[in-house]
Amino acid sequence: MKKKYKLDEIDCANCALKLENAISEVDGVSSVKVNYMMQKLTLEADEGVFDKVEKEALAVCKRMEPDMDVSAI
Repeated sequence: MKKKYKLDEIDCANCALKLENAISEVDGVSSVKVNYMMQKLTLEADEGVFDKVEKEALAVCKRMEPDMDVSAI
């Protein structure tokens, strides 16, 4: 399953790369891409564990970029 999110207030390209690397460490993540220029996050995981993976990935976002808003597209 794949889902896309809009990232508001991500600070810089380096922050986007750090965020992408941290989310890729979450158990169950098949693929993650953070595009700084488009302000988007694409997350992919197996359907059976997607809700758990999504919750953990969004928690990583909040921990690393507390001022950033994440909303599903």
